[in-house]
Amino acid sequence: MSLHSAAAPLVTLAEAEGGHHNSLNPAVTGGSALIILLLLLWITTRFNRDR
Repeated sequence: MSLHSAAAPLVTLAEAEGGHHNSLNPAVTGGSALIILLLLLWITTRFNRDR
């Protein structure tokens, strides 16, 4: 099975849906990702006591 034949149903599905979902706001998604990454950074620096 080639990569092209495996990805064909997903491409068809994305084209049928327009490639955009109404509930996904880019600002909220990006802001949430930023907050999660900053939280992970803070947790990592709290456990790194040997600096």
